[in-house]
Amino acid sequence: MNHLQVVSQSRRMILRRALALFAGSAFGQHLEGALNRCSGGSGFYWQELFDGKTLTHWLVTNFGGEGKVEVEQGRIVLGFGSDLTGITWNGLMPRVDYEVRLEARREEGSDFFCGLTFPVNDSYCSLILGGWGGTVVGLSTIDGLDASENETSRLVSFDLNRWYAVSLKVTRQKIEAWLDGGKIVDQALAGRKISIRPEVELSRPFGLASWRTRGALRKIALREIGTSR
Repeated sequence: MNHLQVVSQSRRMILRRALALFAGSAFGQHLEGALNRCSGGSGFYWQELFDGKTLTHWLVTNFGGEGKVEVEQGRIVLGFGSDLTGITWNGLMPRVDYEVRLEARREEGSDFFCGLTFPVNDSYCSLILGGWGGTVVGLSTIDGLDASENETSRLVSFDLNRWYAVSLKVTRQKIEAWLDGGKIVDQALAGRKISIRPEVELSRPFGLASWRTRGALRKIALREIGTSR
């Protein structure tokens, strides 16, 4: 065993001891991520943000007029709101160089069932699925234009009660997103103003919301990726 291996092993031992003391806390999650990266060498591991049973580390977003948020049958249910219902992550969150994956579905209603708000460098943005009458997909906002107006806008027909796999990747250079494995967003950031609509300010730094729609979420996970240049 060489010197570097000894140092790596010692670091893992220290992290495991600290994790045992702070398990279940936001700091504990940070330690767990560090342990995963240390154990995997250059690899980065997915951190599950929803255990399928509780809203641990999630807060029901106080939009005013929000519907009921419940955990049922392994999913988070965002009830009908007037207008928004959502949850906001209360743990640590990277600002850049990370990926998010989750599954989402519309159970009732006809507007967006997944509004994912996330950090982008020193700002925030939202990925909208099924907005503006039920079919608009895109980022809000790019240069002050929302998902129905900017170049990321596209129309997708969503089936009721069907789970859709959603993936998001944020680097210093761009925002990318996939729906069921097909790329739906490939937005370069250079020279563009990235922001969010005022309605979802309370979703920062990382949150999910629905608009006058019963939506459901599951399998929410996050991982950091290699530092971009």
